[in-house]
Amino acid sequence: MTQSTLFLNGSPRATDTALICVFQLFLVGFDVASAEKIIRGLGLQRLEPEGGYYVQTYLSCEKIPRTALPGRYNSDKPFMTAIYYLLTPDTCSVLHRLRTDEIFHFYLGDPVVMLQLHTDGTARVMTIGNDMEKGHLPQVVVPKKVWQGSYLRQGGKFALMGTTMAPGFDPSDYEAGDREGLIGEYPDKKEMIIKLTPKSRQL
Repeated sequence: MTQSTLFLNGSPRATDTALICVFQLFLVGFDVASAEKIIRGLGLQRLEPEGGYYVQTYLSCEKIPRTALPGRYNSDKPFMTAIYYLLTPDTCSVLHRLRTDEIFHFYLGDPVVMLQLHTDGTARVMTIGNDMEKGHLPQVVVPKKVWQGSYLRQGGKFALMGTTMAPGFDPSDYEAGDREGLIGEYPDKKEMIIKLTPKSRQL
């Protein structure tokens, strides 16, 4: 995956980086009329192969050696990474899973529907958003090894979120979901699995 980065923790402290990122959100404006303004304002790039748009906002300069990590990791890992992540009506986060827990934070825009397929055969559908009276969740945790995919709720224009991971993300952590295999394991979610495994992204 090509890295698109706003700030790295080479010299600034993590808290400084977070404050700068929040300030950039104010510069873009919370009353933005279009996803294009956010993409330009934050310098987002397309996220392949997952889908959507992103920019990395934090990458720890320190690493955890592989020998100190659980066996599922095959290399040294940064202490933590963070990104902005944007979904639009013509994009989705295709079904995939990671080796590390991922935490989603909702910033602004329209609600996002997330599907989680757990290792015990159960599935969860939740809405990430800021209207808690309607059951929206402003923060969602995706546990390690859980299949996840998400899309903008119908009628929405955009959703700007952030995600954090510790240990930090690198491309070797990413595993794409196979449509037929997932339908076989979770038949009750066939329609959502098809939506979140576009043929163009099936390897």
